[in-house]
Amino acid sequence: MQVLKLAVQKSGRLSERSFQLLKECGIKIPNEDRKLYSSASNFPLEILYLRDDDIPQYVEQGVADIGIVGWNEVVEQDKNVEVVEYLGFAQCRLCLAIPKDADYTGLAYFEHKRIATSYPNTLKNFFDSQGIPVEIEKIGGSVEIAPRMGLADAIFDIVSTGSTLLMNGLKEVYTVLKSEAVLVKNTYLATDKQNILDKFVFRIKAVKNASENKYILLNAPNEALPNIIKILPGIKSPTILPLAETGWSSLHSVVKEDQFWDIIDQLKALGAQGILVCSIEKMVI
Repeated sequence: MQVLKLAVQKSGRLSERSFQLLKECGIKIPNEDRKLYSSASNFPLEILYLRDDDIPQYVEQGVADIGIVGWNEVVEQDKNVEVVEYLGFAQCRLCLAIPKDADYTGLAYFEHKRIATSYPNTLKNFFDSQGIPVEIEKIGGSVEIAPRMGLADAIFDIVSTGSTLLMNGLKEVYTVLKSEAVLVKNTYLATDKQNILDKFVFRIKAVKNASENKYILLNAPNEALPNIIKILPGIKSPTILPLAETGWSSLHSVVKEDQFWDIIDQLKALGAQGILVCSIEKMVI
């Protein structure tokens, strides 16, 4: 029986969220030390534990069939892999930052400046596209301390909240790339492995749909139903059930997480009562 080989980051926030996704997809991974690899007990999936910056290369070479990695690493490594699905977690951005007291005047500020980064290829491609010459100092870690140590005039690094920049006397001035976790695959994946991947992606999409939507139940006067249905179309259309009280109905539907509060205000204005909102565990469309 064929097994799909999945490369994941050995440790760190992206690793933990990747295993949470596998769990939500109903895939059981033995709880053991992540030394090299492990196998799922209920799905044809083998896990390889790697450094995140090695994952694109291993997937390109076919050592792993698929991988979960940050989009920023896919761009930086520039390997021949195909993005199958954007996963919506581990969101961050690759930004240019300078000393907080510096007078930033736009991208021209960086002309002939030394910029420290762990992402030299992405940085070079960006400034080449802008026609701005810069000096790039490649640093493996703790990029944010480079200006303080006199190694660089600015930095180009991953930013999530920006708190690390502030702690090191820096300010974010330009976002070059927005990133999140992505699922990538080898471009020459065999048909039988592609079939396993299709099943895996089906589960991922069901989990993503559930996380992006809420199940909503409410009571409303019948005369308000036409307007409420316009607000809550549901997957196809809402479910409407009559209540024991004449002239009232119960309506069940699905609402997008990011639209929830605006929609609640509209429903209340139309006379909706007893509004219940529930999380969805899985959602197959």
